[in-house]
Amino acid sequence: MAAVDTAPKEASAVALPGLGRALMSAGKLTQKSAEDIYKKSQISRTSFIAELTGSGAVSAADLAHTVSAVFGAPLLDLDAIDPSRLPKELLDNKICQAYRVVVLSKRNNRLIVATADPTDQEAAEKIKFTTQMGVDWIISEYDKLSRLVEVTTKSTSESMDTLISGGGDFAFDDVAIEDAPEEADTGTTEVEDAPIVKFLHKMLLDAFNMRASDLHFEPYEHQYRVRFRIDGELREIASPPIAIKDKLASRIKVISRLDISEKRVPQDGRMKLKVGPDRVIDFRVSTLPTLFGEKIVIRILDPSSAKLGIDALGYEPVEKERLLQAIGRPYGMILVTGPTGSGKTVSLYTCLNLLNKPGVNIATAEDPSEINLPGVNQVNVNEKAGLTFAVALKSFLRQDPDIIMVGEIRDLETADISIKAAQTGHLVLSTLHTNDAPTTLTRMRNMGIAPFNIASSVILITAQRLARRLCPVCKAPADIPHEALVDAGYEEHEIDGSWVTYRPVGCSACNNGYKGRLGIYQVMPISEEIQRIILRDGSALEIAEQARAEGVRSLRTSGLHKAKLGLTSLEEVLAVTNE
Repeated sequence: MAAVDTAPKEASAVALPGLGRALMSAGKLTQKSAEDIYKKSQISRTSFIAELTGSGAVSAADLAHTVSAVFGAPLLDLDAIDPSRLPKELLDNKICQAYRVVVLSKRNNRLIVATADPTDQEAAEKIKFTTQMGVDWIISEYDKLSRLVEVTTKSTSESMDTLISGGGDFAFDDVAIEDAPEEADTGTTEVEDAPIVKFLHKMLLDAFNMRASDLHFEPYEHQYRVRFRIDGELREIASPPIAIKDKLASRIKVISRLDISEKRVPQDGRMKLKVGPDRVIDFRVSTLPTLFGEKIVIRILDPSSAKLGIDALGYEPVEKERLLQAIGRPYGMILVTGPTGSGKTVSLYTCLNLLNKPGVNIATAEDPSEINLPGVNQVNVNEKAGLTFAVALKSFLRQDPDIIMVGEIRDLETADISIKAAQTGHLVLSTLHTNDAPTTLTRMRNMGIAPFNIASSVILITAQRLARRLCPVCKAPADIPHEALVDAGYEEHEIDGSWVTYRPVGCSACNNGYKGRLGIYQVMPISEEIQRIILRDGSALEIAEQARAEGVRSLRTSGLHKAKLGLTSLEEVLAVTNE
């Protein structure tokens, strides 16, 4: 039996919901009282039925019996229901909570759903749309239904009400957050709320175990959510009560050595999570004032990622050899390019880890330093204090360096000092935000650097992207037409039937068919012919054509090769490379 509306036809000054009109028709409410209750629900932003039962105008039991009689729908006492026997995962918990409904059973292609308001067309349409099944209503008392909804939708996120009130417990063996010194903030006592501490602790630990790269704590007007970025995609993990937003923000700021009294401007800090007796994970914390509170993003900085070795990054043998030859040079500039989140920092630190030997003096300037590498002199840029990249570089040159790493070349002054350092016997590593290797050279030219300086200093450019890796457990062959393969960039002679592309499927061991990420690279040494093109102020297209003639793969070609090997899907390659 689908949701119906048997409301009376008489006009009303207020557009009452169907339930209100039905109760007026049954003589349970006058028009004035129905309109007053509806207006109060609009002001308090609650549902009409919640305001109705809360006001005492109609009891929950009387309401259920009246609605059942008016609409001819079955009436069920939910006290007779065992919550553990109810079907799970047929309907999203958020829909159940928003519309106060519980799925009782499934019959063929229809759901039997308990509700207190069968006139709620929005709820019916939402359930139909999300489940692609019909809806048959069963009438229940609103108060009992609300309690059952809370019980059946309880999870890590929804149980925060219990957690805040002191209930619930989590076990953290050999795990601890390293707090800030007591003298760092006098407001520590205010936020020493054990449930909040446990919740934050669990989120950090879950993010680490799920191999997330970032945690997002986001307050909105009527909602608070926690999202993890896993394999490059954001996934909603928890929806704790919005009441915890200020305490949670204060707790994070205390252990990150930030000012908890300052909520008007962004702040940056760091904290640590001890995992086991000899494993510590660093977190970079960034706060941002928004309309409804402070949004906090925590970046996970695992120092072990820089020590995986160059083989773990996914370079092809030829690309790896080119990179190793470049970092083995005594002087010159090596640039890593790509968008934010493409793994540039890990690539740079992998190179630094290879170069980090007792007889070498290495200095880095970053904003901020993300990975702690013993043996490397790391400097955090501080624009407010006047410590810019350019100032740090000038100081480095007076510190007898062998290798210099600049987090990012942002302006002409930084670029000019970096190039001079590369020309005077230092190996300089840095990053730029460009689409591919050839356009990096023209970008430097547009910054105002003379062609001669570019040609005489830059020895290699590597552009990179991160693509999601197909799950080896569930990936399946993809039936892709010949024309689509050609349009993607494969040559006719490559499509010989000796290999197949794969598609994501999804299983319990992965994230929608993908597990982990792999690098797609364009490694371009600066040959003599490319130097000539730079000196005559040639275009990026000319440089790209010459690089192709010298055997340098474009990002798209490199990605297509990874898809050909079955490491990632064709659609993922097309998504992360643009040609």
